[in-house]
Amino acid sequence: MDEVTTTELAGAIPAQDLSDGELFKELESLHRTRHDTFLHGSPQALAHHTERMVELENEYLRRFPERAVDPDRLRPVG
Repeated sequence: MDEVTTTELAGAIPAQDLSDGELFKELESLHRTRHDTFLHGSPQALAHHTERMVELENEYLRRFPERAVDPDRLRPVG
């Protein structure tokens, strides 16, 4: 993907500038629309969606490195 950031493409607020509540809402919205964008969006729309999703998810992980992990979602290593 190009060096253009997602926020430059859409005029979106940079992930690091969102409140926790805004970050959660943005993530929920992106995850809700992911399937349709993947199946029916243009290559540019899918690339933009992916860039924003990665930006928001990385910000979430930065803020909440000790997030609750469901042990039933873990797989054995090796």
